[in-house]
Amino acid sequence: MSLLSKFKNDPLFTKVIRSSGSLFSNTTISMGLSVVQSIMATRLLGPAGYGLIGLVMAFPATINSIFSFRMNEVIVRYGGDYLNKQEKEKAAALLKAAGLTEAAVSLLAFLVVLFTASLAETYSAKTPGTAWMFTVFAIGLLANFNTETSTGILQITGRIRLLGVINLIQSIFTLLIITGAFFLNGTLVTVLIAYLVGKTILGLGMFFVAQVQIHKTLGSGWWRHSFSTLDSWREIFRFSISSNVSATIIKIFRESEVLWVGFFLDTTAVGYYRVAYNLVYFLAIPADPLIHVTFPEISRLVTEKAWSKLKSFLKKITTLSLAYNIFLGAVYIFLGRWVILIFSGEKFVNAYPALVALTIGLVFNYILFWNRPLLLTLGLPEFPIYITLVSGVIKLALSFWLVPKYGIVAAGALLTYYYITSVGIMSLRGVRQIQHNENSTHH
Repeated sequence: MSLLSKFKNDPLFTKVIRSSGSLFSNTTISMGLSVVQSIMATRLLGPAGYGLIGLVMAFPATINSIFSFRMNEVIVRYGGDYLNKQEKEKAAALLKAAGLTEAAVSLLAFLVVLFTASLAETYSAKTPGTAWMFTVFAIGLLANFNTETSTGILQITGRIRLLGVINLIQSIFTLLIITGAFFLNGTLVTVLIAYLVGKTILGLGMFFVAQVQIHKTLGSGWWRHSFSTLDSWREIFRFSISSNVSATIIKIFRESEVLWVGFFLDTTAVGYYRVAYNLVYFLAIPADPLIHVTFPEISRLVTEKAWSKLKSFLKKITTLSLAYNIFLGAVYIFLGRWVILIFSGEKFVNAYPALVALTIGLVFNYILFWNRPLLLTLGLPEFPIYITLVSGVIKLALSFWLVPKYGIVAAGALLTYYYITSVGIMSLRGVRQIQHNENSTHH
């Protein structure tokens, strides 16, 4: 049997590709609109302005992640299992607990941003009179009070493609406002409002569509079920805390790059780095849909202890992601300078070396995108914490030495180091655990 036939004749692989394809189509359009938004924003604001708006957007997101429990992972891990077993009362209690917790966290994160905005102005933006911008954009945290829970609901109900629809709608509104600003000589504030409107639409839209789906699945009175129906609070709490700590580490060391660049350098450097990072992040267009639809399937196969099927599934998914990521990475490396010229103009050509450095790391990350979800479903939620923490501390320590000296190229190279070490070790640990479980089953 040929390799292509093996892929085509695998119903699970076909199901995942079909589901991710539906999400991919809307996501592709949304990302295309984001490209147009960014082109206009970079040309309207210039490197320093584009860097400043990136810092204003990144700070509230980072604060929120520090407190976040990644409720979508909790829901997929436990809520999906409850639904598979038709334990709807337990699923309802879990969803209610997740929603209330996330709402409380969002409010807390907003208050923290409110009281620390002046520090962000002084040490990150380094631009007087910008503290209010951080506070205003943090309103988006309140609008996204249920986004993680809603994402988890859409995942376990098989309606994750609706996420792509909401993303598309918010991208359209954001583009319309930025387009108006571009042609009417708008200001940085107008661009900030555009992104805030988009974030608000995403958060509220996700909440409403998720509520529709959960009403269909659990009934109109699902929220009345008592928390006492859950008999595994300790396990769920342990999983949630582990997810929170892991997410916080990832956010600080991996997803807050613009804040660190702002801390070590200035808003102009942030503008260059943000262009490089945003361009490379387009690798997420095909990866994100796969991540959303793969996690529930990995969780189901682990629950069923179908180790051989799980190994086969991971091999096929990895082969697919390897093929397209290597191709896209090569395009970025060889044509990246031209892409930057088209995307942002000559003012941003200095972003190219950072783009090359970032491409290597993100390609590696997206080839093995399943590393952390696999460990979570295998009952090893603490392992990613140790690995990401050690890799992150080393990365940050080197940043104090290298980034002020070598600029954004060093920042990109250090992020690539972080991806290769953390993702590589976590992937290897997950594969070894599958093999161990399979051997134990046979014996």
